[in-house]
Amino acid sequence: MAINVKLEAFEGPMDLLLHLIEKAEVDIYDIPIAEITDQYLNYINMMEVHDLEVSSEFIVMAATLLEIKSKMLLPKPKKEESEADDIDPREELVQKLLEYKKYKEASLKLKDKLGIYSKVFYKPPEPIEDYIDDAASISNVSLDMLYMSFRNILLKSESRNKNNFREIYREVVTVEDKIRLIHKLLAGKPSFYFDDLFIGCYNKYEIIVTFLAILELLKRRSLLIEQERNFSRILIKRRPKGV
Repeated sequence: MAINVKLEAFEGPMDLLLHLIEKAEVDIYDIPIAEITDQYLNYINMMEVHDLEVSSEFIVMAATLLEIKSKMLLPKPKKEESEADDIDPREELVQKLLEYKKYKEASLKLKDKLGIYSKVFYKPPEPIEDYIDDAASISNVSLDMLYMSFRNILLKSESRNKNNFREIYREVVTVEDKIRLIHKLLAGKPSFYFDDLFIGCYNKYEIIVTFLAILELLKRRSLLIEQERNFSRILIKRRPKGV
């Protein structure tokens, strides 16, 4: 009766050797070289029996292990006869294993990140040259200042709603609704203050939608935003035709 043996795939001799050490649960700094060498040779023999190609790298590692094993079996010279301290024959192999283990762990972390970011899709940046000309839509107002004004309005809304009761509302306001409202306001008067537009917005959702409507109208070049001096109120103005 044939017995099927499934062999694990290893990337190289170092990978196999590290696997044997971890499986035996031994200290990598104090490898039982005789035991590990026997296990390594047994695996190489199984690879040959199952007609698997044994690369020269695995053979070289087997020879290295046999060399270290033979050195470990040789009697050590007496200390008084040795001019230098005894060098552990395993030292060079241990350093290579530690370095390989470090890179293997790093590769596993990179593999995990690759699995995560392979499911992430990015939107490429859009050119803004089409929205920039000599007649700028924003005068004396930076994007940071506009954002800070919007953030302050959000903070005021949150502090106003800090109580034990919450208003239940249906989120039906859209950006286009707010765009129509802004057009209506500018049809009645040539300008109004930025923060006045948020009067009556009692929840974060409506505040954000209102701000998005302003950004959309800026993109469409339908508005002008001005500020007379630093820290003064931001003014939203109707853009003259042809400008």
